[in-house]
Amino acid sequence: MLAIALGSALTAGCSCNPACQFRGTINEPDKLSMRRAMLKKAMGDVCKQMTTRSVPLRLSNDSPVIGRFYPKQCQATDGDQLGLTFSGYGYGWTNVTKKLTFTSGGSASYKYDFQVTDGDACDIYAYFRPSRMASSEFRTYRIEAGAASLLNAFTNVGDSFGREIVGKKLGEGFTVIAYDGKETTTDFALGILPLGQKPQRQYQVRGSDRITVENERVEIHQNQRDFVGPILVEKEGKAIFLQGRMDGAPALDVVILRQQDAETSLLQYYEQATAGPMAVAPLTADVMRAGVELRRSLSVGPGIYYVLFDNTATAGQVSPPNNVLDDRAAVVNYLIQIGDPS
Repeated sequence: MLAIALGSALTAGCSCNPACQFRGTINEPDKLSMRRAMLKKAMGDVCKQMTTRSVPLRLSNDSPVIGRFYPKQCQATDGDQLGLTFSGYGYGWTNVTKKLTFTSGGSASYKYDFQVTDGDACDIYAYFRPSRMASSEFRTYRIEAGAASLLNAFTNVGDSFGREIVGKKLGEGFTVIAYDGKETTTDFALGILPLGQKPQRQYQVRGSDRITVENERVEIHQNQRDFVGPILVEKEGKAIFLQGRMDGAPALDVVILRQQDAETSLLQYYEQATAGPMAVAPLTADVMRAGVELRRSLSVGPGIYYVLFDNTATAGQVSPPNNVLDDRAAVVNYLIQIGDPS
């Protein structure tokens, strides 16, 4: 869950050139305390970073994103182990419940370490191995499908979804990768990746000067939305770059929103069983069509932004058919980056 934030922070404790120069010493098994001290120094603002990111949810590491979790509270301790206590809310999708929204929280401890790869790149792999699962909680809040007589059964499905997605994934640990030791090219994978192995990604961005915010594949079902964010832009004179390609549905609305507008709409989406209209003015509005690459850049000032993928008939320009027997899910491969305007 902390992956992107820790990937950025990691480079503060061990930059590329020193990692290459002292790789042999750093990687020695008896230098664990030195590596932990370096990594601990890099994790100072982990809770701040955790609460300014969303967590993509998927059933397995190679399957599309089917929901998101938004951490809102976090406490961290950084002794010999990283201790985390967090809570927040989110949404997901199952073929039984359709959309479901939920609250979730947990507490866990992780042992941490890092290694540097061989070769010229000097990629830094930070490992967070679970040592103790203190608690994990998931509560279904709203369900799209379901008559009153079936509500309990659907709620059980939702709770099972939560235990699988949130509870199980917490127990797998995670790996943060800083390619070439750079903040602009960090990556994350659930579980412990062998040194040098790379997670599957939709776009190859190694060597780019832009900061990659997300590089994912998401499945957005009929009457569903996906709020990608928060996207934090810290400096003046920057732009958000969006690249994406979609199949499975004829077309999909894609908009970029300011934080206040996006989070108002996100809260409505969380509170309501079905997706309703959005009374907000987007910064940009595009239509992504099946098989056609979409490229969009938007110059922005410092602030927080969201990218919204919309597969509903209640917002945007596209009105997908509402057919109970034919759920045309849109599968979107997308890349979101922050960089200097072109």
